[in-house]
Amino acid sequence: MRKTSQLGEEPLAVCRLGLATRGNTHLRVEDVEYAVERGVNYLNWCGKPDGLSKAVAGMGERRKDVVLAVQFKASGGDEAAREFDWILKQIKSDYLDVATFYYVESEREWEQIVGPGGAWQTLARLKREGALKMIGLTSHQRKLAARWGQETDPDTGQRRLDMLMVRYNAAHRGAESDVFPVTDALGTPVVTFTGLRWKDLMGATPDDPAGFVPPPAPDCYRFCLAHDSVAVALAAPGNREELVEDLAVLDDWGPLGKEAMESIRRHGDRVRRHAREFW
Repeated sequence: MRKTSQLGEEPLAVCRLGLATRGNTHLRVEDVEYAVERGVNYLNWCGKPDGLSKAVAGMGERRKDVVLAVQFKASGGDEAAREFDWILKQIKSDYLDVATFYYVESEREWEQIVGPGGAWQTLARLKREGALKMIGLTSHQRKLAARWGQETDPDTGQRRLDMLMVRYNAAHRGAESDVFPVTDALGTPVVTFTGLRWKDLMGATPDDPAGFVPPPAPDCYRFCLAHDSVAVALAAPGNREELVEDLAVLDDWGPLGKEAMESIRRHGDRVRRHAREFW
């Protein structure tokens, strides 16, 4: 199980365990700095000012040692330009590593983004100018995301998306058939989220066999990282205590054994049957 991935045209080796904020988490600046000191250098910011954005803003020269991805909300070109400028001011930087179109769930949304006057054209221009390194997309619609990942710009022949961000965990394994074969063929990196399935994977189900102990958070992330198609698996701890638990993966890096992998897969199936609805 490799520990790093190469991202972008000017690749920086990033730790495959990434750190994300969701807007309802409570990581402080010192928590983010602690994660970076431990070797985490792929940061996914939700776009709401928080400890992560403040930590990046205070990095100075160390900024070049991390990859910052931001969940990008704009769909129109003018709106995208304003949002991009706001992001750079928040992080006190003259560039952004990854702008990820946030939760694009329908053809209509995608067509608006890539159509005339859409946000994609603005981000493509910023990328040509050097202010942006990669354009990504986040979606729960795996087959659509995989298809969009193959699209090329008719003017340049270049693929529109440099990376995809999809849900993947032991209870939601559809990316193994719907996304990874496509992205592997394209050489497109995939970042995964919801590795704990809202912590449901860490809990019991009515069908658990006698003596079964649900997996801890580090094992849930090891499950995701065991798949070589995953460039980065994001952890989104709510506080310092959860962060320390998640970073235990770094202390004992390596895949789960065959038995443990099968056990967590079976548990994932039980969680999918019994846990709360998660579309």
